[in-house]
Amino acid sequence: MKKKLLIAFIVFACSLSNVFSQETFKLMFYNLLNYPLQDASKLQYLEIILDDYRPDLFMVCELNNQTGANAILNSLQFINPNYESAVFVTNSSDDTFGDQNDLQNFIYFDSSKFILESQSVVTTLYRDFNLYTFKLNTANQVSNPIYIHAIVCHLKASRDDPNPDLRLQMVNDLVNYLETLPSNDYVILGGDLNVYTNSEPAFLELTDVTNNIAFVDPANRVGSWHNNTTYIDVFTQSTRTQSGLGGATGGFDDRFDFILTSENMLTNPDIFYVNNSYQVYGNNGNINCYNQEINTSNCDGTNFDSAIRDVLYNMSDHLPVTLELQTNETLSTNNFNLKQAFSIIGSNIIKNELSIQINTAIFKSDFIYIFNTLGQKIATYKVENINLLQLDVSNLSNGIYYIVVSNYNLKPLKFIKSN
Repeated sequence: MKKKLLIAFIVFACSLSNVFSQETFKLMFYNLLNYPLQDASKLQYLEIILDDYRPDLFMVCELNNQTGANAILNSLQFINPNYESAVFVTNSSDDTFGDQNDLQNFIYFDSSKFILESQSVVTTLYRDFNLYTFKLNTANQVSNPIYIHAIVCHLKASRDDPNPDLRLQMVNDLVNYLETLPSNDYVILGGDLNVYTNSEPAFLELTDVTNNIAFVDPANRVGSWHNNTTYIDVFTQSTRTQSGLGGATGGFDDRFDFILTSENMLTNPDIFYVNNSYQVYGNNGNINCYNQEINTSNCDGTNFDSAIRDVLYNMSDHLPVTLELQTNETLSTNNFNLKQAFSIIGSNIIKNELSIQINTAIFKSDFIYIFNTLGQKIATYKVENINLLQLDVSNLSNGIYYIVVSNYNLKPLKFIKSN
């Protein structure tokens, strides 16, 4: 009997080891639509998106300047103080074609999971590619370092000549640069590619299997995307038909935004794509959404409610693209051992009732307070020996609120009241 128990314990321990050794990373790419020059107040919408998804790598294009880059980092660090950014650099490519060099690419990352090793610029005739090399912050990073290159880009827009050729020339410059990397390196590319079909020369070049590093579409949704409802689940633009908000107004009919991975990331256990994790954030795959605005009932579905689609509508004419990567290595931070003293149950976008889970073993506060964005205390609740606090917030005005605790150094929680 003892021998059987010992064997059972070993099997159990090994299974736990396997669970804990798998670490998952969430990635997001987003075209910010000319932020902050177009409208600096859009940050309030971006904060909701980031707080809801919480990407470990956040890649962006159409970021205008250092001021905007710093504002986004500050918002991210309120969500998680481990967020850091690369060094902001402006586009160095030739602006002969009318580019005013105010549409920059950039990246943010969770520094408890990724260590930024280097960054470089691949110049083209139109806009730069920005390449960032990270090392995973694993327990075995000395003996088995795992590196990943993240490329952020924004290809030339429009179907009209000579724009498809300009896109190809930009991609050729990138492919030539990638010839200098080891062919087994792990590479992701997040960008607004502005391609209308997989047969465009720029996309064919990116996915050419004879390249030193060939990219694949991990969503496995390759085809002629433009105005083709067969691919509506991967459409990313446009969120709008109404003019006056900036950007394109054609309604939901194009797949412009991508996260591509190098081919080896589909199978290698060091760092690999999580099957079926590719998703266009805000896209419910509803065929009735074709040529509609993303926040209408035509775009309803089970994954993204009207509140988050309203936020996306106001933020950009594009939707973000997300996916997950995984490694069989263990992070050195051992985040799975951390305990949350108190947390919001479910989404932090609230309509009527706010539910807060409290870990009484480590939560030492007597009261919880709700503050508005002006720093005014609007509600107080006694929480002594309560595991679950359910609050009626139906009387609050729509907006952002903070949950603060007394006599204990805990970071405030944020929620959004939205009808």
